[in-house]
Amino acid sequence: MQPLAVTIGEPAGVGPDLCLQLAHTASGCRCVLLGDRTLLERRARQTGQDVRLVDPAPDRPPPPPGTLELIDIPLAAPVSDGRPDPANAAAVLRSLDIAIDGCLEGHFAAMVTAPVQKSVINEAGHAFSGHTEYLQARCGVDRVVMLLEGGGMRVALATTHLALRDVPAAITPERLRRTLEILHHDLVARFGIARPRIAVTGLNPHAGEGGHLGDEEIRIIAPLLTELRAAGLDLYGPLPADTLFVPDRLAGFDAVLAMYHDQGLPVLKHASFGQGVNITLGLPIVRTSVDHGTALDLAGSGRADPGSLLAAVAAAARLAQTRSPSTNRHQVRRRQSR
Repeated sequence: MQPLAVTIGEPAGVGPDLCLQLAHTASGCRCVLLGDRTLLERRARQTGQDVRLVDPAPDRPPPPPGTLELIDIPLAAPVSDGRPDPANAAAVLRSLDIAIDGCLEGHFAAMVTAPVQKSVINEAGHAFSGHTEYLQARCGVDRVVMLLEGGGMRVALATTHLALRDVPAAITPERLRRTLEILHHDLVARFGIARPRIAVTGLNPHAGEGGHLGDEEIRIIAPLLTELRAAGLDLYGPLPADTLFVPDRLAGFDAVLAMYHDQGLPVLKHASFGQGVNITLGLPIVRTSVDHGTALDLAGSGRADPGSLLAAVAAAARLAQTRSPSTNRHQVRRRQSR
């Protein structure tokens, strides 16, 4: 398998520290870091990590433990730990571009991303609402789905980073249809589940309680599920979210689709925070990420827990190996359009 591209994320955050730990804990996965060599060498000394950084060389065996391959992406300004600088935003985006292009061109099997500081990238004048949206635009796809995996659960989101007041208007038949189609497709093609069973939550408390607590379930969600069941998808719902996330009930499902961010993720993160993985579905490439933010207060401290990054690396390798040939059609179209 080709190596995994690992972007170090926000230079002033905890990402560089975590990525350096892959030198001793990547469990046989060949990882190529994308980031600033000077910063990484300083953080290695600062956190007491014995790591040697070398240029990538595809024609030689994987480097030994303690050594990481690196594509050097120099920063524009020196890094003060815990204090992001908009001057370095362009380098952060460049690392993503190189990883994306490398995956599309077959040089990388998948990409893994350490967290970025969205506000700083925007302050630098780059329109950026997050990794997921950036990947969607760069890969030229119409819709992507955020799925988190951890604690024995897979939870996908119908809407992601929206104010709660904006969620009901975003729950449309077309949006839900595309989300469920992508979720079903990738559970088959990437996770190797022949007939995935998907639980779908309602939007309102008690799934609307027959229309007394909201009618989105009656008007939108239930009719769409009926339509997609007729097309062959194995869907259950709309189900009340407050009783769905019970181990005995979840055991019968391969994934849950929650209607909004804080409906589905608090339960999963309670069960797996620090070990969970963020996976972007609907792309022609495999992309995974950590389940946490930049942790600016831990940058350079040596106290960062690499658990989620290790899980993201393992998930990326697994998904890249199980990817079905049908996913390559999107990649071919993308290459032809570039």
